[in-house]
Amino acid sequence: DSALNVNTHEVNLVFDEYVTLDNPVSNLIISPSLKNTPQITSKLRNVTISFPKDTLLPNTTYAFDFGNSVKDVNEGNIARDLRYVFSTGSHIDNNNYGGKVVLAESGKVDSNMIVMLHRNLDDSAVAKEKPEYYTRVNGNGQFIFHNLPEGVFAVYALTKGTYNNLYTDTSKTFAFLDNPVRIGATTPSDTLYAYQTVKRDAAQQQVAAASPVKLPNADKRLRYTVEFDNGFQDILTNMSLSFPRRLNAPDTAGIVLYDTAFRKLNGYRIRLDSARTRILIAYPWKENTPYRLIIAKEAVSDTLGNTLGKTDTVKFTTRREADYGSIRIRFANIDLQKNPVLQLVQGDKLVESVPLTGPEFSRKLYKPGTYDLRILYDTNRNGVWDPGRFFRGKHQPEIVQNLPRQLIVKANWDNEVTINPPAP
Repeated sequence: DSALNVNTHEVNLVFDEYVTLDNPVSNLIISPSLKNTPQITSKLRNVTISFPKDTLLPNTTYAFDFGNSVKDVNEGNIARDLRYVFSTGSHIDNNNYGGKVVLAESGKVDSNMIVMLHRNLDDSAVAKEKPEYYTRVNGNGQFIFHNLPEGVFAVYALTKGTYNNLYTDTSKTFAFLDNPVRIGATTPSDTLYAYQTVKRDAAQQQVAAASPVKLPNADKRLRYTVEFDNGFQDILTNMSLSFPRRLNAPDTAGIVLYDTAFRKLNGYRIRLDSARTRILIAYPWKENTPYRLIIAKEAVSDTLGNTLGKTDTVKFTTRREADYGSIRIRFANIDLQKNPVLQLVQGDKLVESVPLTGPEFSRKLYKPGTYDLRILYDTNRNGVWDPGRFFRGKHQPEIVQNLPRQLIVKANWDNEVTINPPAP
């Protein structure tokens, strides 16, 4: 390790135990990157990395980071933090650069990312050239480069495993710094905010919708489920009928809401959700009240032409107000000039987004449960998170910040919490 004036086409490491390799092509990171993929082999106590002659650049520090690729044969223990460093010149570069990658939409981190450094500062380089240097992001979203030369680099982050580490697919998670970073003895750390311009599942849905396939002998009856909350309709949300395939526009005249005396109700609205797989019925529900929804057999059809086959009746009752709790969230210090939007989240589901116009948010009725709280800084004031853009006019994604407290809502209870959000 740390050898100088190296001139070789092979690196051979000798261990004190028999070793084997586990997926070395994806685990081994060589910095700076080699033009061609090296050959990596193991035999007994030896691991050998071979590459063509004249591959190594002059006066350059090389680092071989083996990740989890080297294990002992007997017990399968990983040789963790295994790095081999040498220089083809007279000194070893010792500059470091680190920081963090955060998913802009959620404020979470993703260890399935790498951070890349490009000497070529042209924007097109990230789509056309392999990066000179790249490193992994750990489980806390942090990254660190060691043994870097002095110089100016463009900095990017990208989903791990992308072909040649090129950003050519906008469904991949990506991040960039607005300005190049100058690597030296005292380089400050940076935070990159990662985003997807196009979501993969949305692209797949578009393809599926464009070319529906009709299956032979398929059941022609259109089936659905009603998304009740433990058998009751939530008085705070729309009634939702979920279907397995995308729907054509429903005949709303054939979907009628009644009370239990079969009096037709007024003021309800029927629409499809954005995925066209749910029918949503909005109505000012009364608590603890029975209703009937009647759906004519031809009122709903999917893109394959399937219909209900017969008129359906859905009987249901709404929840009581006592099943809900009241909430009040106070913000001790929040910058309203940054257009904050409060987001209430359960798991990966965004339950509600509320633009904040003051230091307090309250609701008389709220569904019981535990909610994670986030703040979206809504730059363009459209009420939703917007991804960044790199090509054809760069701008960073809007930032979502996780708050340090949860909101626990108990039924028939006044639930209050005070939060001091960290500076965005």
